Amino acid sequence: MDSEVSAGSSTSTLGHLALGLTLLAFGIGHTQVIDGVTAADAVSVATYLGGIALFLAGLLALRDHDALNGTAFAGLGALWFIWGAGAGSQVSANAAGLFLLLFALLALSLTLASAGTVPLVRVSYGLLSLSLLLLALGQFGESGGLAKAGGWFAAAGGLAAWYAATAALAHWPTALPKRAAGRGVTATG
Repeated sequence: MDSEVSAGSSTSTLGHLALGLTLLAFGIGHTQVIDGVTAADAVSVATYLGGIALFLAGLLALRDHDALNGTAFAGLGALWFIWGAGAGSQVSANAAGLFLLLFALLALSLTLASAGTVPLVRVSYGLLSLSLLLLALGQFGESGGLAKAGGWFAAAGGLAAWYAATAALAHWPTALPKRAAGRGVTATG
């Protein structure tokens, strides 16, 4: 593995930890892989860690002129706070699907904007995009299978965000080593 790690700022690390843990709780709840644990059980994590802490990390990042992380954390903090605060409310499946689809577009924007960052960050945003899209389609089509698939993508995105933040804190590698083109070829540097 590559020994170089992009440590990022402490705000960035905090934001990715909050995003990772929230996505893990949200995703695992949707997969129902743990008996008796549903997405509704992630409401407190989503509201306080994903909503409030992530939103505050976004404001701090914007204060530090970090447009990508500021936009990502504040926007996703709003997603989690709205989702957590609205849990238990009676809304139509189509309204819930539209909510998820709109935030899938935000996550897609973040995926495209994160091209110059650590690949794990781009992967976490990409998996979040796919997750929200699948969850939206599941709502529109009333499909539990799509919701479960969306949960798995959310959990995988959560693991990627968590590892990216943990790697920054622990100075762990975040990239695989580059291989030489062929036998007898040596890399310099």
